[in-house]
Amino acid sequence: METVRSKDGTTIAYDRIGHGPALILVDGALCYRASGPMEALANELAPHFTVIRYDRRGRGDSTDSLPYRLEREIEDLDALVTVAGGSAFVCGLSSGAALALEAAARGLPVRKLALYEAPFIVDNSHPPLPADFLTRLNAALAANRRGDAVRLFLTLVGLPGFGVALMRFLPAWSKLEAVAHTLPYDISIVGDYQQGRPLPADRWASLRASALVLDGGKSPAWMRTATASLASVLPGARYVTLAGQTHMVKAKALAPVLTEFFAA
Repeated sequence: METVRSKDGTTIAYDRIGHGPALILVDGALCYRASGPMEALANELAPHFTVIRYDRRGRGDSTDSLPYRLEREIEDLDALVTVAGGSAFVCGLSSGAALALEAAARGLPVRKLALYEAPFIVDNSHPPLPADFLTRLNAALAANRRGDAVRLFLTLVGLPGFGVALMRFLPAWSKLEAVAHTLPYDISIVGDYQQGRPLPADRWASLRASALVLDGGKSPAWMRTATASLASVLPGARYVTLAGQTHMVKAKALAPVLTEFFAA
């Protein structure tokens, strides 16, 4: 483990493996170095890139500073780009894709950008984010009901109630509860784009990095619609569907496509 200090003094923990051009991986909600898909993906990519995966602020071995602001998370990424040598490829999954996109659009030196299924809701094929969701989430966290906060989020993203009930008995549940307090961070990043409205055509017009926008062929229709919509509004973006994949994309399916894109 290595650490870097972000602009506001927050310590960001990261791992670095492999050889080649720098590639930073950005986790989605509830994921961090000790829990989530990025370790497997980093191992697949390490023969081709110097892969950096990190604990977003408030997670794992990274510290936190309140109040939360999206700009601070962008500064965290900026600190990692500096560690990487001043520019980097970036790949984000789920809400991590939304964060990576915002960072690149605001001028971070991102050479190329890969985005897997940013969880936007752009039409009526899926209910929009409930108006009181963030209030209920914060109330659960304020009462130290971390498990309830995780349950609220997992139900929101479509996990059936029986699935959530079963998860509470698995060893991974404690890892989810450990970072439950960061769920409002992810909601604040994606919430404006979960209202069932089309994405604003000019929102990311300043993006200069080449973008690869991906989804899974077995992902829900609303998520695939949103991914296609995102690709259509990003300047020069390439849109790719990974056959047989879902939102929980497998590293062995994603890594070859990323390698081809970043190495081209």
